[in-house]
Amino acid sequence: MRSRTPSRTRRRATIVAAATASIAAGAALLPTWSAGAAVADDPTVDARTRATFQRLADAVFTDRTNALVAGPEKPLTDRFSGDVRLSSRTARGEEAALSTLERRKDLLARLGERYREADTAVTLDATRVTGRTAKATVTETTTLTYAEVRGDEPATTGFQARHELTFTADRRGDWQLTGIRDTDPGVAVNTIAKPSVKAPKAPAVDDTMPSAPRAATTYPAPAKPKTLTGTALDYKGMAAYAEKYWRNYNTDYPDFNGQGAGGDCTNFVSQALKAGGWKHVPGYVYDYTRWFGNAEIQSHSFVGVNEWSWFAQNSKRTTSLANVYQMDIGDVLQMDFDKNGSKDHTMIVTYRSPQGMPYLTYHSTNTYRRSLASVIASDPNAAYYAYRT
Repeated sequence: MRSRTPSRTRRRATIVAAATASIAAGAALLPTWSAGAAVADDPTVDARTRATFQRLADAVFTDRTNALVAGPEKPLTDRFSGDVRLSSRTARGEEAALSTLERRKDLLARLGERYREADTAVTLDATRVTGRTAKATVTETTTLTYAEVRGDEPATTGFQARHELTFTADRRGDWQLTGIRDTDPGVAVNTIAKPSVKAPKAPAVDDTMPSAPRAATTYPAPAKPKTLTGTALDYKGMAAYAEKYWRNYNTDYPDFNGQGAGGDCTNFVSQALKAGGWKHVPGYVYDYTRWFGNAEIQSHSFVGVNEWSWFAQNSKRTTSLANVYQMDIGDVLQMDFDKNGSKDHTMIVTYRSPQGMPYLTYHSTNTYRRSLASVIASDPNAAYYAYRT
């Protein structure tokens, strides 16, 4: 994501490993509090309660995804009561969230995009209890199937997103879901809140680091054809790499997800560009006119959003596009969420429909073939920067 100092930490846990660890940690069952008893002591969470946490989380995010597909339906979360349920405040918040997503569905339909079905599954990664508060970290995996509206859509889009759910025990010892927080720095298809931006504005740079011009987001865009074959770069190879590793990361590179204010988005795009023919420019890691990355060391321009932009323009490896809808396979899109002049997110185009819709694949949140129309519909007030590679 943002400009950042690369860490040498090499940690990656798969969803399965995390879930296994969570189960192992809770193997010793603790007492269950009855639903009708008033309690004075702090409640505990046993295996049955953790399983209910997981089912409620699954219902929350399935409801959100379904709002993008089918429209108003009775929420799955309405089935929960008693020992584990939504608090009244969270229930009102989720009702508003579903309304927002239904409006987003209608907006996408006007842009020529619909989903005909969806599948959402949530795994419980870990649970920790402090007093009368339980924090559950979960991973959501969602696949949406595109409906044939224009007739040139890809088959599916998908994403993985991580969340932290806060459960608070009431005086009877029953658990109420009182908070939902997205822990990935990116934006998923069914995300409601705008991404948080914690890092400061990027420092001023000298004239060797040009500032990319913003791209328009109007559709359709003037034609800007790109030659995909017979060039020194393998654009289809870039797309193939990104679509291979969008969810199952390449262990030949570090994973920067969850490390500080950054993320893995630019590191991932750099890997794809390298797979398609971008060559290393070795040198000092802090020199933004250099670009290199492997398992042991990465230049800031390989992993930082702003630094990548500075390198890409200074090296003449990219040119700026006037409109985001001019992007084609292998082109790169960056976003400045709060328009403060510092870019926050990097994505790569891995599919373009014959009628001109680019589809983006990226990390943080791990996402496969999300339409550009969907990205803009989720955050229409961001600044966008489009690069022809």
